[in-house]
Amino acid sequence: MGVLAGRTALVTGGSRGIGRGIAERLARDGARVAVHYGTDEAAAKETVAAIEAAGGSAFAIGQELGVPGDAEALWAAFDRHAEGLDILVNNAGIGASEPFGTIGEAEYDRVFAVNTKAPFFVTRLGLDRMRDGGRVVNVSTGLSRAALMPDVIAYAMSKSALDTFTRYLAKVVGARGITVNTVAPGIVDTDVNAAWLRADEAAWAGAAAFSALGRVGAPADIADVVAFLASDDARAITGHWLDATNGSLP
Repeated sequence: MGVLAGRTALVTGGSRGIGRGIAERLARDGARVAVHYGTDEAAAKETVAAIEAAGGSAFAIGQELGVPGDAEALWAAFDRHAEGLDILVNNAGIGASEPFGTIGEAEYDRVFAVNTKAPFFVTRLGLDRMRDGGRVVNVSTGLSRAALMPDVIAYAMSKSALDTFTRYLAKVVGARGITVNTVAPGIVDTDVNAAWLRADEAAWAGAAAFSALGRVGAPADIADVVAFLASDDARAITGHWLDATNGSLP
């Protein structure tokens, strides 16, 4: 029996990339996983099918984030499939890569709406459903700690706010035995990064060179850290920011 047997998890942005890796790992550990998607229902259903084929349990729920009423609608969809929550992974996010002098208000607002505002309200409503002793894991980025790519300033700012949310929320919910932590990936080989990361050997080598380990991250790298934080073994860790960048920070 898996270490998460009998527990229910929600992974936002769980249909692709890092989110899919997390969803599949939590399911492999025994959790029943709600795979959230924003627009790509087919990808979410594919992830659910893969989990079920491996002997796990999962269901898909769709809701665009960063729009009015998103948290309420997401949890209404969740409630149609499950009663109670044990693990919430705020993984959904969008990037923004544009110089400081040209990024517009609309793009700035959109990045913060999805990366900062949505996790805040999704979590607030999720805590009404979360059982004592639950887990909240926020997926951030190493770029919130190191200014390695100046053109992602708005994205990094939005994730820095998420890091602060982790520290404060840990104090808010600690009396219930709920832990709250951040996992910060570096460069990860996902479909979002594929266009530039796999453009040629030089691009891959350059990305790997950011890492002390000389490697590009994989979704499973992040999923394994999240699975640890979701387990009883991590019961004494809360309010923490975990570097999962393969040593990319200075």
